[in-house]
Amino acid sequence: MTRIISGFADSLTIAVPSAGTRPTSDRVREAIFSALDARGVLPGASVVDLYAGSGALGLEAASRGASHVTLVERGSAAANVCRRNAALLKARAPKGGYLRIEVSSQSVNTFLRTSTAQWDLAMIDPPYELDEAELARELSLLAPRLAEGAVVLIERSSRSPEPSWPAGVELDKRRNYGDTTLWWAGKI
Repeated sequence: MTRIISGFADSLTIAVPSAGTRPTSDRVREAIFSALDARGVLPGASVVDLYAGSGALGLEAASRGASHVTLVERGSAAANVCRRNAALLKARAPKGGYLRIEVSSQSVNTFLRTSTAQWDLAMIDPPYELDEAELARELSLLAPRLAEGAVVLIERSSRSPEPSWPAGVELDKRRNYGDTTLWWAGKI
């Protein structure tokens, strides 16, 4: 069972696709959002959640104050789960506030090649088997779409090497949580 941890949708249970995704553990999500809250990144932010799965990361950001969240998930079953979860979250949103949640059911590569949006926060949780060269290509496509000072978070297996950061994006820190490593970077 996956729940929103905090914010206006605190404790909301969201669905998880039955196959093909690897949900971020509660412990890791708590660490991610504690760090984001400490940085003051979320209020009013534009967020992209690449390889969204259930949408838990992006929806948590929305619950904590992001104003625009885009969930990108190629798998049709998972994209449908994202849509249903987004509807549940939006039903809990404060009246009179502005919150936009979009779901894009295309590959991350195609999405990044065609999007004209700009983001304050990019969360990337690809399948662990995604090769490093593909991740590097996607980061290169993402970099021009990042707002000045944007935060990039990548969740990978602790056995994965450091991502190849494109020009203009610099590693901030790395944190390990068992088999999971979080790579934090920023647009410079």
